[in-house]
Amino acid sequence: MDSIKTAAILILAISILTACSPKYYVPNTQHVPLLSEKGEVSLTAGGNANQAEVQVAYAVSNSLGIMGNVGFFNPKDDGNGNGGSGRLGELGLGYFKPIGTGFIFETYGLIGFGSFENHFPTSNNGKISGKLSRYGIQPSIGYKTNNFSIALSSRLSSLHYGEPNGDLVFDGMNQIDYLKENDAFLLLEPALTIRAGLEKVKLQVQLIRGFNLTDSDFRQDESLLSVGVNINVH
Repeated sequence: MDSIKTAAILILAISILTACSPKYYVPNTQHVPLLSEKGEVSLTAGGNANQAEVQVAYAVSNSLGIMGNVGFFNPKDDGNGNGGSGRLGELGLGYFKPIGTGFIFETYGLIGFGSFENHFPTSNNGKISGKLSRYGIQPSIGYKTNNFSIALSSRLSSLHYGEPNGDLVFDGMNQIDYLKENDAFLLLEPALTIRAGLEKVKLQVQLIRGFNLTDSDFRQDESLLSVGVNINVH
């Protein structure tokens, strides 16, 4: 638990230090349901101090799963009123297969749509907003028992921006023109998910590390620590 608290403090400190600059992307918690049989349902609710998320998955058959995810990013503004917000809705269709005793392989195709906005009264009252879409694939392998599960996953996705508008100039650059000229990015986001608790209700902790393979200097969060509750019923 001490390591989790340390990581949370570090991420919060980084967020505070970068609050005075625009931010155009924050990773959402990866939905890793680890379904194993037809009729199984996985429901997760959680996030952190800056975002809240709800995720649900259902096993249509003994190998086919569907999922839906909704996330809201709404951190507090800094002392000068600078800040931003965003939202993302996501759907997924995937394949899962139990492997041996307790191990599960799964992979989901994902499609998501959302929006973002940044407001900076300290930068000539500058504002920027726009829409985004994300298309990707998320393979994972995990191990689960009645009281514990652990999974490694990796989301490879293409992130696209559209309809940016506003009047924000930052570091001498018109940010609307920047997003119009740089509107597509390839992201790689490996994650570790751990759940522990009762058979049907468990505490979930997930750590994500993000890599922008197109532009490593893009204004985004590169890591995410989220905590939530997972409910799994058959």
